[in-house]
Amino acid sequence: MNTAEVLIKSLESEGVKYIFGIPGEETLELMEAIKKSSIKFITVRHEQGAAFMADVYGRLTGKAGVCLSTLGPGATNLVTGVADANSDGAPLIAITGQVGTERMHLTSHQYLDLVNMFTPITKRSKQVVRPDTVNEIVRIAFKYAEMEKPGACHIDLPCNIAAMEVEGEVAQTPLKHHRENTVYASTDAILAAGGVFANAKRPVVLVGHSAVRNHASEALRAFVSSSKIPVVCTMMAKGVIPTCEKYFMGCIGLPQRDYPNIVMEQADLVIAVGYDVVEYAPAKWNPNGDKMIIHIDETPNHVNKFYQPDEEIIGDISASLDALCSVCPNSWEPEWAMQIRAMMVAEHSRYDHDTSFPPTPQKVLHDIRLVLDEEDILISDVGAHKMWIARQYNCDHPNTCIISNGFATMGIAVPGAIAAKLLNPKKKVLAVTGDGGFMMNSQELETAYREHIPFVTLIFTDGGYGLIKWKQEERYGDSYAVEFTNPDYVKYAESLHLKGYRIERTEDLPSTLREAFRQDVPSIIECPVDYSANMELSQYLKNLKI
Repeated sequence: MNTAEVLIKSLESEGVKYIFGIPGEETLELMEAIKKSSIKFITVRHEQGAAFMADVYGRLTGKAGVCLSTLGPGATNLVTGVADANSDGAPLIAITGQVGTERMHLTSHQYLDLVNMFTPITKRSKQVVRPDTVNEIVRIAFKYAEMEKPGACHIDLPCNIAAMEVEGEVAQTPLKHHRENTVYASTDAILAAGGVFANAKRPVVLVGHSAVRNHASEALRAFVSSSKIPVVCTMMAKGVIPTCEKYFMGCIGLPQRDYPNIVMEQADLVIAVGYDVVEYAPAKWNPNGDKMIIHIDETPNHVNKFYQPDEEIIGDISASLDALCSVCPNSWEPEWAMQIRAMMVAEHSRYDHDTSFPPTPQKVLHDIRLVLDEEDILISDVGAHKMWIARQYNCDHPNTCIISNGFATMGIAVPGAIAAKLLNPKKKVLAVTGDGGFMMNSQELETAYREHIPFVTLIFTDGGYGLIKWKQEERYGDSYAVEFTNPDYVKYAESLHLKGYRIERTEDLPSTLREAFRQDVPSIIECPVDYSANMELSQYLKNLKI
């Protein structure tokens, strides 16, 4: 077997079912090996789309998604999606073709030092320089990508090395996998955390994405129900605690002083469960550095002057929460927080029955929730709509609302929805995007059509980069350089052999969504949105007195 064949055999051993990418001259050996393997290669229209597909695949499964590009511009096109996966804790393997080793010392056509380019945005970036090392490099890459905290790894394969024969049975054989041992927190750490808890009058749970990755939702619900502690989640942890949970205080992340921010302000103890500082900066919820903090996670906390835990409970999150229940007596009913929750619930439902046109983002999200079942999946792009989704899209199960917020990357929704639907063919999958983010990777709808992956894309249209406009208006009172024109999205859909819809009455959105989900091809729904709601919300929150 040659090096490329051993690499693909090693990917099969890792359980890889799909590779997303674009073939190239320097990946000919790899493509030939993939053709003979059990792995399905999904040809995309841009390498960034391939990386986003692998990114969301990894986030939903916990197993590394794989993307492939050729050298030079193909590899640079992967960068944004790879960086997103690494920041957001999604396991991903990026494989790049490369010039032959005989050309690397020269100024050479399309040559870049890809190992050094990918090093800052991956957990590990390595080049295969000896055919007999490729199985080790693959196993190490998957180990690093999938271990806590997950992220991206990169393998660079020069084309002459790819074609070389791998000598020896040991070098040709994929390496063994070893099941990770579950690590449990010490009794001393649990008791010490209980001592901190005993001194708190207003404890609050702040839950992050690691609680989703490590399947701690059930234990978290039990802990919150037993202890009666108010709970706030980050954008990446939506659904880990149900919206209907009595003590759920909302999703934090809106730049303004919203209800969850007020809950965090009033807390004297923050029990951070699976929280990563990249999700929501601790300087925003602990600006004076005066809150007591208990850190509960599979790994130690990041060093940050605004995030200095009084106690750390390191080990299996579910087991740690169960143990903490036994040393934390049932708290009294948190009336202070329940009053804030009541105000939040009432305010969030103000537009549920509003039929004005164009609809407000609140109304659109209310109607989406009517159509999607509890375990259907919404993939959010990045923009003003993301803030509204984080704030007001109710979800009751983890991984049913996917938001990029570690890296916060525009263009992720459409390719991400392809991966989500590929993994969940029986669920409804909805990509929600603004007209800015949609045009960044809309070409992947051709990929979805060709691969028979039907999902729905709902475009919030306002003819501009709405989130930046919102920030400009807040700071300066007007906006600049954020407007653009749009194509006719119905005709755009039809040109790609898709179904296209345009919302012209607010009342039509639920029925249009239902019809779109009945199609056996991808669908696009263009929905104008009244983003005057952005500044209206900003003004409302400025005047909020609690």
